Amino acid sequence: MNLSPRWIEFFHSSEFESVHWSSVGAANATDAEIMSYAHDHNFIVLTHDLDFSAMLAANHGDRPSVVQIRAEDLRPESIGKPVLAALRQMESELEAGALVTVDPKRTRIRILPL
Repeated sequence: MNLSPRWIEFFHSSEFESVHWSSVGAANATDAEIMSYAHDHNFIVLTHDLDFSAMLAANHGDRPSVVQIRAEDLRPESIGKPVLAALRQMESELEAGALVTVDPKRTRIRILPL
């Protein structure tokens, strides 16, 4: 919920399937509910919220994978290319379980569980 639904169109144009939480769940859903949905549907969580990585660390979770954007400008037009590059480069790691952090200058990966 902390990223614009414009990401859906951006991913679609790049041939990535995506769903914005607002189309599948309640606006007041907890982070745990979002993580559970992503786990059950084999999705990756794309977020700007550090709570998702904290949940993975606290629960020693191995799924779902989380990609967190660490940038001031969260528009797909601004940070979208590095996000797509990370998704493509780290596809196998994300499928297995990973935490990927993308910022304008670099990308970092940690294999789950943390």
